[in-house]
Amino acid sequence: MSGALRNLAARQYQRALSEWPRDALRPECQLQDVLTKRLTKNNGSLLPNTSAFNKLTKEAKEQAEIKQANALLSLLENRYKSKYRITGELLKPKSNPKYYSDLVKELEEAPNRTFFGRMAKRLGGIIRFQS
Repeated sequence: MSGALRNLAARQYQRALSEWPRDALRPECQLQDVLTKRLTKNNGSLLPNTSAFNKLTKEAKEQAEIKQANALLSLLENRYKSKYRITGELLKPKSNPKYYSDLVKELEEAPNRTFFGRMAKRLGGIIRFQS
């Protein structure tokens, strides 16, 4: 990669990884850690190291790298959430209108649950499926 484009991609990756929210549900496996390790291993690149990508020209690789960095930033900034709004009908399916609200509630409660709380929840699920 040329110096200017390599620096631009590196700055975009650094910004995205520094601002990416931590995953409270799985604290042992963070996206930032995985991507940082991959960036270090691939000399500052997130492009796959496959024969198809190795056949690309230098300019095509640079453009792919910039697109990769922009995609990461667009996810961070929720561009797609604001561009493709979800209406109330999609959030409340007729078969189970409270499904998504219950799912969000469960995901918010799960990281703060104690060991006994997790076991009680698991046993409640097992008993429910057996009846």
